[in-house]
Amino acid sequence: MKIVSKEILCTFQDTRVIKMKVYSPLISKNALPGQFVVLMVSESGERIPLTIVDRDIQEETITLIFQEVGFTTRLLGKLNVGDRLFSLLGPLGHPTSIKYWGKIVMVGGGVGVGEILPVAKAFKDKGNEIVSIIGARTRSLIILEKELRDLSAQTIICTDDGSYGFKGFTTQALEEYLKNNEASFVYAAGPLIMLKEVSLITRKFHVKTTVSLSPLMLDATGMCGVCRVKVGGVLKFACIDGPEFDAHEIEWEDLLARVKMYRDKEKYIEEFYKDVR
Repeated sequence: MKIVSKEILCTFQDTRVIKMKVYSPLISKNALPGQFVVLMVSESGERIPLTIVDRDIQEETITLIFQEVGFTTRLLGKLNVGDRLFSLLGPLGHPTSIKYWGKIVMVGGGVGVGEILPVAKAFKDKGNEIVSIIGARTRSLIILEKELRDLSAQTIICTDDGSYGFKGFTTQALEEYLKNNEASFVYAAGPLIMLKEVSLITRKFHVKTTVSLSPLMLDATGMCGVCRVKVGGVLKFACIDGPEFDAHEIEWEDLLARVKMYRDKEKYIEEFYKDVR
């Protein structure tokens, strides 16, 4: 579980997006697109889920991408090459069902771009035509653009502030694309509010849609129930039933309310441990 490489993909104000390679022979051997790991930075820390962006069986490594947005991701960002994680569990979750659809639109927001990359590779290898729509608040936060351009027949870049590409959200670009083009399938990863809007848009155009969820998780083995989500009226657990679900079956308002439950606790922890930063 030693960190073998670390790269700062981008920095904006006090936000960094970091790519890490971690030595993990068993996970690298068994991981498939769409799966994730749960890691602990220290023995007294919390568990956080991160998507497996890539794997190298020969190097016996997995690649993770994360944004420093909370206490634990900032602690993780402090680690350097040669440091070790306290624990690493995976691969977890069901892998993506990879098959031929025809034209697939991949939508990624923020670090969700890292989540769609391995899935896009797998779909491309299956013969699908890939259209990528990726976005961030500003140009300096756009990640993995070259990698997705190399895979895609068309790549649409979106920035909230208009500093690069389309000025607006990925959901606006998606709606505009579907107005003028046919698509057989949409796959999306990113902030929950973005995924909800993707669901509403693709439902309108009658396009099958799968989203990769990143809800709250604790043990990630289905025992704590924190990551529960209602899908088609049935209670599911994102850690063992997901992380991917049919976007049109998710009860979004319930899920969005659930992820807000511990925001005050996160702020308290950050304040309590501010001296370790």
